[in-house]
Amino acid sequence: MEEGFLKNLPKKELNIFTPKKADGSNDVMVFIHGGSWNSGDKDIYNFLGSRFARKGIVTVIINYPLAPDYRIHDMAQAAAKAVQWTKENISEYGGSAEHIYVSGHSAGGHLAALLTVRNSYFDTLGVTNPIKGAVLIDAAGLDMYWFLNEMNYEPGTSYLKAFTDSPTVWKDTSPIYYLDEKDPPIFVMVGGRTLPGIEKTTVRFMEAYKKIEPNPNYHLQARKKHVPMIAQFVYTPNKAYRWILDFMDQHRE
Repeated sequence: MEEGFLKNLPKKELNIFTPKKADGSNDVMVFIHGGSWNSGDKDIYNFLGSRFARKGIVTVIINYPLAPDYRIHDMAQAAAKAVQWTKENISEYGGSAEHIYVSGHSAGGHLAALLTVRNSYFDTLGVTNPIKGAVLIDAAGLDMYWFLNEMNYEPGTSYLKAFTDSPTVWKDTSPIYYLDEKDPPIFVMVGGRTLPGIEKTTVRFMEAYKKIEPNPNYHLQARKKHVPMIAQFVYTPNKAYRWILDFMDQHRE
């Protein structure tokens, strides 16, 4: 068993936003916040939950344990537990347990991608991966193995507080290395003026993903920086909502 999988995780709460007329068939979005794997909180993103709910999506905003007290496998395992809870309970809130999507910004996008393409975290819980699709919003860490090798941080510093000093862990937690044709569909949004590391790892990820999905769901927002990629969702009529809803509709059976 890989490092972090068996660690006792702290109890975490989540926020649920339900459309007024949710009838048990509504799509569900589980959103994972960003914050460089060491900061952030679900309550900051209540605006996102309420706006998605107005558009008919049952939305679950989660927390997860953060570095330096916890490592990346712990974070992914906690996020998987939140998705499992959603699968088992969301019908009580009008959502469909068969239509669960995950999304995240920055570090949260990394965790959403990792849960989507790697089943190990759900296998550890004894359940089948319930994710129907993923929406990545300026996701970090899609190829953390390459990125951390390039950056050559001193041991125990910066992102290594979350990802450890082990290149094995870096590769184990880089979604790019787990892409295959059986994965749920992935929708990628990225800012044209985002952080260099996100730009480069997203390019690498998309090159690999296009070998599996030649016509991927991808939107480059040329003028946006990293934070505005999530801040844009404060504006309810924002076109990004329509992109996401279209993606979810496209993959509804």
